[in-house]
Amino acid sequence: SSRPDFAPVLIRARGGNGGDAKSTKSNSNNSYKKTETSQLKPDDQTEHKVSTNESFFVESLESWRQQHNLPKLTLAGHSMGGYLSVAYAEKYPQHVERLILLSPVGVPQKSEEDDLKIQQRMDSMPVYVRMMVKTARYLFDKGITPGSFLRSLPNSKSKAMVDSYVLNRLPAIDCDNERTVLSEYLYQNSMMPGSGEYALEGILTSGAFARVPLVRRIPQLVNSDNGDGMEVHFIYGENDWMDYKGGLEVQRQCWKKRLEWKEMKEQKLQVTKQVKKQKLLADECSHDDASIKTTDSNNDILPPPPPKVFVHGVRNAGHLLMLDNYKEFNAAVIIAGGGEGKLPSGMPRPVEFVCSEMMAESDRSITSDSVGSYIRTFDRHVMSEKDAANFFRGGHGNRREQKEVIDKMDHSSEKQGDMVRAEEKKIEEQLA
Repeated sequence: SSRPDFAPVLIRARGGNGGDAKSTKSNSNNSYKKTETSQLKPDDQTEHKVSTNESFFVESLESWRQQHNLPKLTLAGHSMGGYLSVAYAEKYPQHVERLILLSPVGVPQKSEEDDLKIQQRMDSMPVYVRMMVKTARYLFDKGITPGSFLRSLPNSKSKAMVDSYVLNRLPAIDCDNERTVLSEYLYQNSMMPGSGEYALEGILTSGAFARVPLVRRIPQLVNSDNGDGMEVHFIYGENDWMDYKGGLEVQRQCWKKRLEWKEMKEQKLQVTKQVKKQKLLADECSHDDASIKTTDSNNDILPPPPPKVFVHGVRNAGHLLMLDNYKEFNAAVIIAGGGEGKLPSGMPRPVEFVCSEMMAESDRSITSDSVGSYIRTFDRHVMSEKDAANFFRGGHGNRREQKEVIDKMDHSSEKQGDMVRAEEKKIEEQLA
């Protein structure tokens, strides 16, 4: 086979204000404004706006690939980078071996339930926090990015905000020197002239939902070079504010489409067998016998299979999982890249989850050509969708709940301690 065992891995980092794509603003949001036409329907306008902004990143990546003469890539993208990796795979599937989506933004379809949850969360916040959130959303809708906001502040103020962000959001980094270096990197990156960050508003809404969600797009990805379908791996942190349910829903949709594809394949094989029988029968009969007719099996070509989707969870990690728990994150990326068999036996490994439909299929022990190609043996345990609901704790909201639980446990322990001390004192008085 001309296909390499492992395609080169390109990690497209990072999300946020698009600091890894520094060029000119005119190629991004402004180009959309020049080409948008009032004749387009609202849905068409949205898709046009999104595709125009995505092309800023997709075409630059394709140009880079051509310059480096890489026929195949394994694309690993974090946050916005994960979203854009899917956009690239849509346009250039022939150059993508597999996708590794690291806490990707823009996966789920926004629902009325999401709006209700967001509103309930807002209502539970103090007034000043609600005002800050509303202001941030207003600025985002006006195209004012976090980077442009920081650049508008005095240097001392913007640097202090970045330092505070690193200190409060990344408690796993306990080395002062590492924290200083990371803070300086983020600060200098944000202070550079903006470019890719101006495409964010054209792709996402102020609530970080995609205008054209990936849950509708990933199931359509095809790779004609891979007879088993393109592999797509989602990797989320245990405390991730990106919703893991999006990854499981993509897995569910792709699973159902693969079952349909498998049924279509079996029907195709039956037709092919029937055609072969007809041809054999025709060869045995006279060519003048018009009663024997054969069917052309080439009229119905089987399309490539839908993607195979995997969902992984990294313990003790949030959205920046590569910083929160780098050991388990590294293992997750190696597994997703196809190198699981080379992992050391004692290396921490992520948890893998499958949707309810796949788990039910697994319980029925139907593993040939179906669940077996998903659920692997090696050293990791596959857990259910119900287990995922207990594993993934969400972002700041759930962290507050966790703190409340811990505080209650501490208070309970103190209360029990007081009771024990009172009982000891009572016994001492009786003995006296």
